[in-house]
Amino acid sequence: MALADVFIFTTQRYKYLGDKLLQSTGFKEGLFSSSTFPDGEYYHKLLTDVEGKKAILIGGTIDDKETLELFDKACGLIQYGVDSLTIVIPFFGYSTMERAANPGDVVMAKNRALLLSAIPSGGLTNRIAMLDLHTEGLPYYFTTNWRPVHLYCKSVIIQAATQLYGRDFILASTDSGRAKWVESLANDMEVKAAFVYKKRLSGENTQITGINADVEGCKVIIYDDMIRTGGSLIKAAKSYKAAGAEEISVIATHGIFTSGSFENLKNSGLFANIICTDTHPNVFKIHDENFHIHSVAPVISDWLMRISW
Repeated sequence: MALADVFIFTTQRYKYLGDKLLQSTGFKEGLFSSSTFPDGEYYHKLLTDVEGKKAILIGGTIDDKETLELFDKACGLIQYGVDSLTIVIPFFGYSTMERAANPGDVVMAKNRALLLSAIPSGGLTNRIAMLDLHTEGLPYYFTTNWRPVHLYCKSVIIQAATQLYGRDFILASTDSGRAKWVESLANDMEVKAAFVYKKRLSGENTQITGINADVEGCKVIIYDDMIRTGGSLIKAAKSYKAAGAEEISVIATHGIFTSGSFENLKNSGLFANIICTDTHPNVFKIHDENFHIHSVAPVISDWLMRISW
């Protein structure tokens, strides 16, 4: 099948990423119209004839409204006859609740995976691709005929880091939990890796007890998969600074930036640069000379061009 017979659809908040993919591929734009009834109900209408065609749907689970829009549009595409459907979820929300840590905890990540698994499958291959998941086990929550795919944004992170400092830096993590991933990135870039040791004092408070590497006089890039409140980053950066780091920057795949978090990071005076990808639309709300956005469109585009249509 010609690439021109593959259509890219998006949820409303991820149109920016769909537009970038249309520019880098030979796919066609697929269209929905969306509105809201006076009572708050949502209305979506498929404007593109998709019967017998192949479709890509870009959308997130960044909140319940976005999740339902993704679910409804995916169901609509199947109901109107797509041959196969590929869903791309740049940021899978609720992934911090991937397991029940305490009695009574509701595992939201599993529930969202089960919801998306309930989307009827098309006639041929059906895929759900997700980027830099917070937990490696999340794809195993999907059921039925949907095939989950975990895409890694390593190439984007490496490009951002090397553009910043070349190879003259230490790649660090906020805690030992991310150390394996940071070490893998550091090995690919042929730089040293570092992480901090943390002791949990309570459900909300942690204390940093040490650092595993000498960072004195060095530039340090802290990598984390997401920036939400920024609290862990600030604690880790204070430790690296106290250990003699010359300059500290941060790179994260997902920039969620809850209310006031970017201001807290900036006002801490600890970070020379803050870099995120465009997996979450919140990054476009930030306008600061020391904040930089790198697109994950090449990662998604490369994968889409490699798979068999």
